[in-house]
Amino acid sequence: MESHVRKWGNSLALRIPKALAVEAGFSDGSRVEIEVDGDRLSVRAVRTEAHSLADLLAGVTRENKHGEIETGRPVGREVW
Repeated sequence: MESHVRKWGNSLALRIPKALAVEAGFSDGSRVEIEVDGDRLSVRAVRTEAHSLADLLAGVTRENKHGEIETGRPVGREVW
């Protein structure tokens, strides 16, 4: 599929046709990694691992657990 590169501010932009975006798993705001190899430009989605609360809490130890943190006086109707 052919497309055009256009000026966008001081940069250049490439519009990705919807069919290709869907196939690649891109959506508005997707994080991507861009690489150049000779005259070839590669764009791939940056995948982040999903962590469960149990996975995150499993990493808490006595050594990396901090105490309470003072945040100042109440500013609303919170009760301490």
